[in-house]
Amino acid sequence: MQEVLRAVPTDRLLVAMKGADDTLREKIYRNMSRRAAEMLKDDLEARGPVRLSEVEAAQKEILAMVRRMAEMGTIQLNSKGDEYI
Repeated sequence: MQEVLRAVPTDRLLVAMKGADDTLREKIYRNMSRRAAEMLKDDLEARGPVRLSEVEAAQKEILAMVRRMAEMGTIQLNSKGDEYI
């Protein structure tokens, strides 16, 4: 998660998080330094309404970035349904 957060531009993360639920937001905050998390929270509160289409576009952009990182081997995605032997 930290590798992804380093790769995602803060402005795109901010827009994408406008549509995120509290559970995801907390997971993101836990993977940041306390100061960075506080700054992001403040920026989210200060930011006005964002069009749903902008939020969805930012989320899709981040998802595409995560998939590319996984394909390159930079990160590993966990699949809950997979069995390992």
